[in-house]
Amino acid sequence: MNLSIANLFKVPEIRSKILITLGLLLVYRIGFFIPLPGVNWVEAQKQMGSQGGVGQLFGMMNVLTGGSLQSATLFSLGVMPYISASIIFSLLAKALPGLERISKEGASGQRKINQYTRLATVGICLIQSWFVIFGALDSDNLLYVGVKEWFGLYCVVVMVALTAGTMFIMWLGEQITEHGIGNGISLIIMAGIISNLYPALGSYFSGGWTTEAWQSLLLFGGAWGVTVVAVVYMQKAQRRIPIQQAKQARGKRVYGGQKHFLPFKVNQAGVMPIIFGSALLMIPVMIGSGLHLTWLDQAFGGQRGFWYVLSFSALIFFFSFFWTSMMFQPNEIAKNLQEGGSFIPGIRPGKPTAEFLEGTMIRITIAGAAFLSVIAVMPSLLGRGGNTPNQVLIYFMSGTSILIVVGVALDMVEKLNSLLVMRNYDGFMAETGEAASATSGWGRR
Repeated sequence: MNLSIANLFKVPEIRSKILITLGLLLVYRIGFFIPLPGVNWVEAQKQMGSQGGVGQLFGMMNVLTGGSLQSATLFSLGVMPYISASIIFSLLAKALPGLERISKEGASGQRKINQYTRLATVGICLIQSWFVIFGALDSDNLLYVGVKEWFGLYCVVVMVALTAGTMFIMWLGEQITEHGIGNGISLIIMAGIISNLYPALGSYFSGGWTTEAWQSLLLFGGAWGVTVVAVVYMQKAQRRIPIQQAKQARGKRVYGGQKHFLPFKVNQAGVMPIIFGSALLMIPVMIGSGLHLTWLDQAFGGQRGFWYVLSFSALIFFFSFFWTSMMFQPNEIAKNLQEGGSFIPGIRPGKPTAEFLEGTMIRITIAGAAFLSVIAVMPSLLGRGGNTPNQVLIYFMSGTSILIVVGVALDMVEKLNSLLVMRNYDGFMAETGEAASATSGWGRR
C-alpha cells in the first residue's frame, strides 16, 4: 500500500497519534527556552558556540543526547542519562546471570529492568549535572550577582532541576511510545538534531549571500543526499541464511519441509559503535582543555586530522565486534534450530552450525564496521577544505546524526504503513462479520 499524507489524516486513530506525537515533541522543545535558576539568559546565548574545542565537544554530546549542554536550560542534559542507563543494563543483562533471568521473565521482568533503569538514570543525572555546573556554568558573567554567596545551595537546586528535566523528558518519551507513533526516545533525539537545521544552514551565509556560500551549500546537500541513500541501503541490507525444516512423517501424512531464511543485518550493531567511540574520544578533549595541553586538543578537539580518524576508526571496529558478540549468541541460535527440527543445508546441526553462524557474522561485522567508519570520519574529510561550518558537520554530516535520523525515519514510515494496513484489515473483518451474520440469519429463515 502506498503511504500518503492524505490517507494518514483520513483515519481518526492515526491522525490522533500523529497529533499527540507532535504535541509532546512541542512540549519537549519548549523546555529549552526555560533557563536554569540564577543564569543570565542573555549572556548564555552570547557564549553559546564560542567555547572552541569544548564547544565542539558540547555539540557532539548534544547530538547523542537530544539536549543542549551549553544553553544552561532545564532540558540541558537531554536523554543521555537514560540512554546510558539503558545501555548499562542491556550489557549487564548479558553478563550477569541474575539480571538475565529477570529479563527472560516476560513483561514482569521487563518492568523490573525498566525500574532499575529509571533509578540508575537519577544517579547518572546527578553526576552529569555536577559537570554542567562546573563546565557550562563555570563563568562569572553567566551567573547573576549573589549566586556565588550561596553556591552550595545553588548547586543542589541546579542538580535537582536538571534531574527533574531529564526525568520529564523520559516520561514524554514513554508517552510518545505508548500513545504516539514510533519510539519516543528516538524521536526526541531526532527532534533535537532537526531543531538545529535552520541555524546550521544559516551559518553558510554568515558572510553574506555570496556565490561561494551557495556553492558550498549545494555541495553539502549533494554529499548529504548520497550519504543518506547509502545509509538507507546499509540499514536494510541483510545476509539471508537458508533454513530447511526437517520432514516428519505422522501416519500417512508428511509435515515440515518448508524453507525459511535466517536474516542477519549487515549493520548489526547499529549506531552504538559510533556512540561509544565518540564518548571515548571526548576524554582526550576534556583532558586537553582542562590541563591546557594544546597538542592534545589540536589532535582530537577539532575532530580532524590523522590521529583522530585512526583512533575513531579503530574504536568503531572494536565496539562493532564487542556489541555484536554481546548481542549475538551463535550457540543459542544453533541449539534453538536443532530443537525446532531445522538445519542449514550442507551444515550439520549443533556445533558446526554455531561455527558457521559465527564465521558468517564475523565477515558481516567487518563490512558493517567499515561502513560505519567511513560514515563517522566523513565530517573530518569534508571539513579539510574549511568551507563547511563546524555546526553543519557536527549535526548533519556526523555518522551519529545521519544514522539516528535515517533509522528513526525508516522506523516511523514502517509504523505508519503498518497502522494503515491494520486499519484496512479491521475494516475488512467488520464487513465480513456483517455479511456472515446476514447469511446465517437468512439460512435460519
